[in-house]
Amino acid sequence: MKTLIIAEAGVNHNGDINIAKQMIEIAKEAGADIVKFQTFQADAIASAKATRANYQIQNMKEDGSQLSMLKKLELDHSAHKELISYCGKVGIEFLSTAFDLKSLDLLKSLGITLWKIPSGEITNLPYLRKIGSFKEQIILSTGMSNLAEIENAISVLEKSGTERKNITVLHCNTDYPTPFEDVNLNAMNSIKSAFHVNVGYSDHTAGIEVSIAAVALGASLIEKHFTLDKNMSGPDHKASLEPKELKAMISSIRNIEKSMGNGIKVPSQSETKNITIARKSIIASKDISVGELFSEDNLTTKRPGTGISPMNWDLVIGQPAKRNFQADELIEL
Repeated sequence: MKTLIIAEAGVNHNGDINIAKQMIEIAKEAGADIVKFQTFQADAIASAKATRANYQIQNMKEDGSQLSMLKKLELDHSAHKELISYCGKVGIEFLSTAFDLKSLDLLKSLGITLWKIPSGEITNLPYLRKIGSFKEQIILSTGMSNLAEIENAISVLEKSGTERKNITVLHCNTDYPTPFEDVNLNAMNSIKSAFHVNVGYSDHTAGIEVSIAAVALGASLIEKHFTLDKNMSGPDHKASLEPKELKAMISSIRNIEKSMGNGIKVPSQSETKNITIARKSIIASKDISVGELFSEDNLTTKRPGTGISPMNWDLVIGQPAKRNFQADELIEL
């Protein structure tokens, strides 16, 4: 099964359309399936009194409220059209997460048919009802939530018209970067068992190994932030991958996909040629005369494995030699 990989540009364009285009190119070159941005109207998602998260304060060089931060990171209607067009030119799918109802309308008007619900909206009933009413494919992030909240969100989406088979639930931790001891990756399959949905992982750790491990555990989708440079000023750069890291992660994921196989334990085509080289046969440990009984004193096991298998040792012991054998010669019955 091919894992869908979303390269999360998010707001790491810093409000600059040219940086956003560079990020589209990097996501394509790295081998991502989708490049994702964020769509919001700052006034619609944050009040003037809303404070920034600790990681946002630490990662940004300037002071200010959450509202002032978000205003600098908005992409307007024309920017969205330009980025969608550029994705088509480059050859990668465009996706954006809407953080408010007006932004859902904007994306709908632009022909978006795949919808990403961010972790912060998992308890937003009007938002869930609206996105569920589209009756299209939905990716639901679950950072900061428990199983009951996930169950409630899925229920709202279903009641609004979206079939469960069209919902992919991402395990996620909403801290940037996420400490490894807080990843709790096994929770991804707890979600799968509890709700019988496709699952994936939205990775906010500093490295690439957890995303790779998630694929080995059965993730059908991986989402990972990336940036041009971790040292840029902005809320998410520090917890994002640089271009070479993104490429390495995707390459590793593709190798893991190949290595998972079908679960049936049989010799592979590549190793079959080594069976006779690596395994052993029953061999004369000394010269044996015709009629002499085979015994532990005159037999041993050595490579190659082209003769009688050592698993037949007990059948050979006590049998008379039908001809003379020299030391190191394969035994025949």
